[in-house]
Amino acid sequence: MSQPNIPTISHSISGQATTGTSARRQHVTNPATGQVTGQVCLANVADVGAAVAAAKAAFPAWSNTPPLRRARVMFKYLELLNAHRDELARIITAEHGKVFTDAQGEVTRGIEIVEFACGIPQLLKGDYTEQVSTGIDNWTMRQSLGVVAGITPFNFPVMVPMWMYPVAIACGNTFILKPSPLDPSASLLMADLFKQAGLPDGVFNVVQGDKDAVDALLVHPDVQAVSFVGSTPIANIIYETGAHHGKRVQALGGAKNHMVVMPDADLDQVVDALMGAAYGSAGERCMAISVAVLVGDVGDKIMPKLAERTKALKIKNGVELDAEMGPIVTQAAKDRITGYIDIGVAEGATLLADGRVFAGKEAGAGCNAGFWLGGSLFDHVTTDMRIYKEEIFGPVLACVRVDDFAQAVQIINDHEFGNGVSCFTSDGNVAREFARQIQVGMVGINVPIPVPMAWHGFGGWKRSLFGDMHAYGEEGVRFYTKQKSVMQRWPQSIAKGAEFVMPTAK
Repeated sequence: MSQPNIPTISHSISGQATTGTSARRQHVTNPATGQVTGQVCLANVADVGAAVAAAKAAFPAWSNTPPLRRARVMFKYLELLNAHRDELARIITAEHGKVFTDAQGEVTRGIEIVEFACGIPQLLKGDYTEQVSTGIDNWTMRQSLGVVAGITPFNFPVMVPMWMYPVAIACGNTFILKPSPLDPSASLLMADLFKQAGLPDGVFNVVQGDKDAVDALLVHPDVQAVSFVGSTPIANIIYETGAHHGKRVQALGGAKNHMVVMPDADLDQVVDALMGAAYGSAGERCMAISVAVLVGDVGDKIMPKLAERTKALKIKNGVELDAEMGPIVTQAAKDRITGYIDIGVAEGATLLADGRVFAGKEAGAGCNAGFWLGGSLFDHVTTDMRIYKEEIFGPVLACVRVDDFAQAVQIINDHEFGNGVSCFTSDGNVAREFARQIQVGMVGINVPIPVPMAWHGFGGWKRSLFGDMHAYGEEGVRFYTKQKSVMQRWPQSIAKGAEFVMPTAK
């Protein structure tokens, strides 16, 4: 039901704000206070159809625009994003809850993809071979797909969409973004800034919504490709459904990221790294470290330090600049995380820091009704426990003790997820062998959260990625384009007479 006293967060279709034809709405809440701050429109099939139609109508002219002119729009968009980066960060903090400095970092990492996309004239260059046979030349070109869509999660409402649409649009496609209904407002500011940058109407559209909008995008015959980031079960469904309907699909799923701590590591550096990687953004990151693998005698040395630091986390409303961790995104997410903590205790793990005891009033004025948890720390976790095997997506760090490096590598390679991993060591050979042997898509050596830079591409292995191409970087360019090969000769070089054998180089 629509509520007149709170703002309505609309769609953006063909450069215009619209509430669409659906009457369904969902509350948007500030997780720090529990206060309802808006109501977001939830699209129906007709609303999705209107967005696809707008994108389809805009595609011929945009795809025919020279890449250099498309890049000039991207450069202007980059300028506007930099001018509004703190505004985007404030929106993220207000609707997601992550601390403002972390939100600033998210915006910056997203903007880096736009910077990469500004180089699209170079990135779209094909290959050319003269005289592949007598009088025949051969070259390749990369051409845009058409209407493409991105379905993005709540935890990075700016960065993850920017993994997708800047590259897709720079390649000459038109784009439909379906953001999370939990924190939808940033998507509209991004759309408005793109319009100000001179992007033609219909090239970038935002459709707010839930499963109904996703399902409509997956089956629409005019949507050529779908990018998705979210949980593994949904990524699997997105991949299978989209592929069944003839679409190119890139679906990034869940994670259970390990950090191996070798006996020769600098333990003070390790503790610092684990604090940020496990509890930053309240653990609501697909690249968060949720398992520490402690090799040899490391466990006895590091656990007291970890427990002390976990209990001392500065947990506050994200608008406070000294906050280290903010609230959980929703009450439902908080309940799911506390359920996992209960399970870990029941399974026999040792709970050294219990985030369930943290009360909202400790976070500051007005936070009593927010969705608050402290950091939780488990020791003596084993690989048969659910808190080890399943993605918790919250501020919970599980510590596993192993005897040696080989055992550490083995348990990581045996896990169903293969998104990110890290190893802290001072031994170059250990670092080299870890990078070679580990069956994970993104590896950090003394780097706790190894999110690749804009020109390298993001993606995991195993059940963390469904599809063949990683997000952004050169693989992103390949995902959002199709290769065409052209062979050419002219009449003067064509010999007389029909040829009935397979052509070969002559």
